Amino acid sequence: MSVEPPERAPVAGWREQFPYRLDADDLVSRREFLRISVVSSGALFGGTLLLGVLGSLTDQRRGGTAVEVARRSELQPNEVRYFNFPGPEDHAVLINLPDQGPVAYSQKCTHLSCAVYYQTEPVPRLFCPCHEGVFSVADGSPTAGPPQRRLPRIRLEQRGDVLYAVEEVP
Repeated sequence: MSVEPPERAPVAGWREQFPYRLDADDLVSRREFLRISVVSSGALFGGTLLLGVLGSLTDQRRGGTAVEVARRSELQPNEVRYFNFPGPEDHAVLINLPDQGPVAYSQKCTHLSCAVYYQTEPVPRLFCPCHEGVFSVADGSPTAGPPQRRLPRIRLEQRGDVLYAVEEVP
């Protein structure tokens, strides 16, 4: 009794282009891939949580030292002064509005952290030249361009004739 081998089926066209066999696909199993994905996601979550906690502990905006900005008697209407607050690397702007008095904002745009500058023409505004973002000088809210959040306001305190920057209020 002789047994003849079965005839081989012709090789499909896709097998010639992708000659990988299922039994040779043992580099990473599904279970191992899922385990790596869960561990990586957990590590990213833990790192983000740690950065958030460290950021809240080292936040300079709360209880920082007051910084002298300008003398109130020397400020003319629509005059602007640039200063550093809350730290030496953080930039801020003080504007003496004719009808509101002095207001101060962080100079960092809430879109991509570019510098914001005061302009009087065509209307008084805070302008970010990077993406043409515009903020209101009255309250720091965005009025045009891509920024969606208002500029952080800096609370001012007057002691005698001197204006001090006390804290940054988001």
